[in-house]
Amino acid sequence: MKITFIGLGIMGSRMANNLLKNKVDLTVYNRSPKPAAALEQLGAKSSDSIHHAVKEADIVFSMLSTPEVVKSLFVSKEKGLDFMKKDAIWVDCSTVNPSFSKEMELEAGKRNVHFIDAPVAGTKPHAENGELVFFVGGDQSRVQTIEPFLEMMGKKVMQIGDVGQGASFKMLVNVLLAQSMVIFSEAIVLGEKVGLDKQFLLDTLPNLVVAAPFTKFKASMIEKDNYEVQFPLEWMYKDLQLATLTAYEHQHPLFLANLTKELYAQAIQKGYGRLDFAAVHKILE
Repeated sequence: MKITFIGLGIMGSRMANNLLKNKVDLTVYNRSPKPAAALEQLGAKSSDSIHHAVKEADIVFSMLSTPEVVKSLFVSKEKGLDFMKKDAIWVDCSTVNPSFSKEMELEAGKRNVHFIDAPVAGTKPHAENGELVFFVGGDQSRVQTIEPFLEMMGKKVMQIGDVGQGASFKMLVNVLLAQSMVIFSEAIVLGEKVGLDKQFLLDTLPNLVVAAPFTKFKASMIEKDNYEVQFPLEWMYKDLQLATLTAYEHQHPLFLANLTKELYAQAIQKGYGRLDFAAVHKILE
């Protein structure tokens, strides 16, 4: 099958590379050419436009930063969807809000293209090592078609339900992730204020059953004051904004996630947006 991958950022470039390691017939496209050129050296075919990238593809994967970028590349006049062939499958791995995924399903259907939402759990190392977890929403038979390729890029594929349910579940995961980071940071800062040794706190708290497991990795970032990006703080803020938008659509209060979102916004104002999301700790300090 001919596969195309759109979006070669921190995650997408590594996901595409894992497809290449499995000898997939892969075409890649990125708005800035440098990441595509790097994959071309590894055996990918690089395209200079999304039109050419998707026109022969049986399956198109996209991994893009925001719903607005997805829409601009696929739905705007004479963009990607208009050039995809009949019965091709578009798999969007971007983190977007559920209502947006359903909107993309409708747009794809107008052009006789099948849509699946398949956002991922994991950060840069998981993408690099093929250890992502995919949360998939879509028709079962088409999920079976794409599953072998998902397994090349990840360690687990979870079919959550219909289109939009993958995005829904990913939204919940990131709401938990964002808030857990704030809770952990707040506990560390309070511990220091009452006279406990910071190193003791960083060594001990992540190993308690009450702590989120991922804090073991973030504790070393706090210890070294080195927030080399694994998951950009600015995208965590974006994901919290999508969660509050979804809550608004369902007329559902979202008390703590909204407060957490404002802390991440303040971190962006302080210039931490391009750092790892663990840099929210610097605001709480």
